[in-house]
Amino acid sequence: MTGSLHAVAGDGFPGFIPIIAHAFGKRYDLPVPLWLFVFGGALVVFLSFLLVLPRAVAPASKAEADLVDTVPLHRPARVRWTIAVLVLAGLIVCGLIGSQSVAENIVPTFFWLAVWVAVPISCGIIGDWTRAVNPFAALARLCDGPALRRTLISDERVLTWPRALGWWPAVALFFTVACGELIYNGTATKPAFTAVALLIYALLSAMAGLLFGAEAWLGRGEVFSVLFATWGRLGWFRLRALGKRGFGGGLRAPFSHHVSRITFVLLLLVSVSFDGLLSTDAWKTIRVQVSLTGVAFELFETAAFAFLVLVAWTLFGSFAVLVRRFGGIGRSPVDVLSGLVPSLVPIAFGYLVAHNAEYIAINGQLFIPLLGNPAGLAGVKLLPAPFNDSYEINPNLLPSSVVWYIQVALIIFVHIAAVVLAHRYLGRTSRSEAKARRSEWPWIVAMVGYTMTSLWLLAQPLVQETAAAAVRSVSAPLALLIR
Repeated sequence: MTGSLHAVAGDGFPGFIPIIAHAFGKRYDLPVPLWLFVFGGALVVFLSFLLVLPRAVAPASKAEADLVDTVPLHRPARVRWTIAVLVLAGLIVCGLIGSQSVAENIVPTFFWLAVWVAVPISCGIIGDWTRAVNPFAALARLCDGPALRRTLISDERVLTWPRALGWWPAVALFFTVACGELIYNGTATKPAFTAVALLIYALLSAMAGLLFGAEAWLGRGEVFSVLFATWGRLGWFRLRALGKRGFGGGLRAPFSHHVSRITFVLLLLVSVSFDGLLSTDAWKTIRVQVSLTGVAFELFETAAFAFLVLVAWTLFGSFAVLVRRFGGIGRSPVDVLSGLVPSLVPIAFGYLVAHNAEYIAINGQLFIPLLGNPAGLAGVKLLPAPFNDSYEINPNLLPSSVVWYIQVALIIFVHIAAVVLAHRYLGRTSRSEAKARRSEWPWIVAMVGYTMTSLWLLAQPLVQETAAAAVRSVSAPLALLIR
């Protein structure tokens, strides 16, 4: 999430506190030129490809072949459901009646930092542990009953989820929330706005569970269930989910060939890339050159975000076409891309972690004072120090140089994991071993290119580099077109 440091005055937390903004340390000079880091990372990924390429791939087991792209329902957990719904209700109340200062109300920090960033990261490490404590899933499950349907709509039967609808509701909801995080954060992070949005979405989930049944809604429509389950495929523990235990074990299960499912996964990749793009000098130059302000520029950014999704589809779809041709794969390009999409999940996760590490470390400290007065009401002190305004945020918890080296290592590692996953898929689907090896070359070009792009984007908030000169020739004509 883009933003800046905000001064907190009055009775709020003392000094300058990072409020719902990616927290980066001071800029510093890299020990070697940035281009050397970028090309060095790409070289490591390419060398790993050369090591993996000759290795034979074992055929898929029957258990793996039978896996389908679903979000399995968790067994009833009424106590945890009740607690989850009560926490949701408490957040809504805090947002509506509490202080509207982002720094003094727990709602923005809880949702935008914990739910939207930290929980997905935890699922990518542990597995999808959220199904029994997701309040929106709980409401859908509670309303999914024939007796309730008979009472309210005079029919016990659920509506059939249209096949053409696929995962488009989850795609639309993810895009909407991501826009709130990245573009409209000045409004979306207001406690009352977040609380009302949570209330509306809770009612939507309850209604969808009533009409379509919990299984259909949670598997394809409820954005948090789909999001956490997708990241959970990467986590170590399966927790009754698909695949084998171990990192990336759930990625052995194929993603559906539906265009909407592929789009959802691509959105995970594009959203963090777009977040990084907003921090670059290149984007700042475009912002100066484009004669739009306020809501008009936010709409321009929204269009740019959507355009990047189309660009991702075009680029990765084109590489899938080349892979299909080189490997003699007798499947449609969409089917081939859906088979390669699991290799993009580690990349998206690595960038998610790298881009948000300092953000969580610094802004996560806000929970300590907020727990003493979640709604930020005057005179309320539920807990003693340090759970009050006396707590001081440490903005230098993670040195920028340390963060940068961790980011570089992480981005390289996840791209290597992507190479391994793609190698496994192509080795099992190509018509021969020689064609399988040949089919991997177009995809490694995509992986190397994205490695270089990721490292460059990650470096922009940290290093003393400028992209203004590089983008000036593009932004000037763009500004003329928009005027």
